[in-house]
Amino acid sequence: MSATLIITNDFPPRPGGIQAFVHELATRRPAGSVVVYCSNPGRRWGDPTAFDVRQPFPVIRENTSVLLPTPGVLRRARRIARLEGCDSVLFGAAAPLGLMTEGMRRAGVERVVALTHGHETGWSALPGTRQALRRVGDQVDVLTYLGDYTRERVARAVSPAAAARMRCLAPGVDTDRFRPDAGGDEIRERHGLGGRPVVVCVSRLVPRKGQDTLIRAWPRVLADIPGAVLLLVGEGPYRRRLRALAARHGVEDSVVITGSVPSAELPAHYAAGDVFAMPCRTRNGGLDVEGLGIVYLEASATGLPVVAGDSGGAPDTVVEEETGLVVDGHWPGPTARALIRLLGDTTTATEMGERGRAWVERAWTWDVVSRRLDDLLTGA
Repeated sequence: MSATLIITNDFPPRPGGIQAFVHELATRRPAGSVVVYCSNPGRRWGDPTAFDVRQPFPVIRENTSVLLPTPGVLRRARRIARLEGCDSVLFGAAAPLGLMTEGMRRAGVERVVALTHGHETGWSALPGTRQALRRVGDQVDVLTYLGDYTRERVARAVSPAAAARMRCLAPGVDTDRFRPDAGGDEIRERHGLGGRPVVVCVSRLVPRKGQDTLIRAWPRVLADIPGAVLLLVGEGPYRRRLRALAARHGVEDSVVITGSVPSAELPAHYAAGDVFAMPCRTRNGGLDVEGLGIVYLEASATGLPVVAGDSGGAPDTVVEEETGLVVDGHWPGPTARALIRLLGDTTTATEMGERGRAWVERAWTWDVVSRRLDDLLTGA
């Protein structure tokens, strides 16, 4: 059986959407057909060794927090590929590790696929990194993209030949985990929410995600939907500022910040909401952008209507007016109006949630994603 070497900086126990994406791709490969070579985040997010021994495939960690395409890293990657009989390589992120492609081919690797995310769209915007991304595109067999936004941005940076070889590969959703009856009542009871209208946001607490926009919109929401609660699920450096912002707007009693929650409890936290909202926005002149936003699809699978920001690829996760609404996340007014509409019209909200789950079941499951990856790795 042929094997694939996954080379990545993005791997659990380090948290994040890309980490979860790469891990799911690895776990869904056939038994005995994958090896992971990755960086070592240390014990900040738990013991990586304890995590690694639970995986159904070998995980080899370099003793560094970041893998770079250095001669030493390339030598070890080539040695692993030879010892494990790997004839294909999957780079968890094209930039910068994809620059090792030619060296990996000299180790007998026949097929190379490199994933792109929001990170690579940032590389495509700057002259020096754009040239490096163009080199990666010329060397690999396939650059993947998450959706229309990332495809257009990356395609402008790479050669026409590389752009023609780009293929879509976005994260999937486990619809058995993320479902309407995932245990939302327990979360409501835990936080004393009762039967109050709840808007839930699941994300890291960082400026791009737009939790501050939700809080600034909240006084307007409460004026129309008295008793509503904003449930912010996640942890991050923005937490203290969000707390202060809620106090400044006089809504701290109706804003609940849960902090980090175990992965096993995420579906229940989605299910505790009536509407999902994350009004993300692009920052830093386009360098800080939402690549896709798997949380919107997980919310849709849970049966919630979604309110998404218009940053980067986030709109690719919403069928406008069918599964949710897209707003400008820089301003509280559009977000407030969207939330008031969905909280105040339960029939429309329910129908959007039902259509969203049906869409995810049809187009965004991990089975679909796994088949796509198999085709890319085999050249089908």
